[in-house]
Amino acid sequence: MKVKSGILGVYLTALVMVLGCGAAPEYRWAVHDKNRPQPKIIAPGTASTPEQPGGPPSDAIVLFDGTDLSEWVNTKDGGPAKWKVENGYMEITKKGGSIRSKKSFGNCQLHIEWASPVPPTGTSQGRGNSGVFFMSRYELQVLDSYTEKNYEDNRTYADGQAAALYGQYPPLVNVSRKPGEWQSYDVSFLRPEFDNDGNLVRPARITVLHNGVVVHNNVAIKGATAHKQQAKYSRHEDKLPLSLQDHGNPIRFRNIWVRELPEQ
Repeated sequence: MKVKSGILGVYLTALVMVLGCGAAPEYRWAVHDKNRPQPKIIAPGTASTPEQPGGPPSDAIVLFDGTDLSEWVNTKDGGPAKWKVENGYMEITKKGGSIRSKKSFGNCQLHIEWASPVPPTGTSQGRGNSGVFFMSRYELQVLDSYTEKNYEDNRTYADGQAAALYGQYPPLVNVSRKPGEWQSYDVSFLRPEFDNDGNLVRPARITVLHNGVVVHNNVAIKGATAHKQQAKYSRHEDKLPLSLQDHGNPIRFRNIWVRELPEQ
């Protein structure tokens, strides 16, 4: 009897540990349970073409539809965004400053399209440079990284080229289009978690498709983006704005939308 009680105790302890690790929701429903709630029905978006941006899914939050900058403000002072809007796109203007979304996001799916200047000018990080910052901290690099000569004609450091997680991870492959051609980022972003003392419990994670090709596959972000420094985390809110960087180059953006994602 003592042996059985001991086995039962071990079993119960293990069960408590499993439930305490967040596994309980997986066992609320039997396999193929007909009473399990059905997923919400949404209408899918439409694909973009070089001439025309596509449409977002029906549950997306549209941050830029080609008409105005009403969803954006200047990052530095919170005033109106000063970028140019014409022909269905927004373009970074001289001394326009970086911009951030009025709405804040944590876990999310982002779609954004961009085009670098044509004809191209500058070299390395001065050639079509901008960036998409998740939670205003974690940068997905925008850069003219198109090359025809095995980087001989357009070289920069690998963790700073287009679709790099800046200063941390180069993209798995370079799928950059020519300057002036529209490119797309489709991103799934999982926010970091901190405990009450500000310690990191879970790093941010990111999956990125550049022009439809996976270039980061569920990568753990090392911390907030920094130039020539090791990235590190500091505690912040669960939701923060997206931001787009003004790096002094007239990058164009169009068709920007976000879907908020639940914890899973």
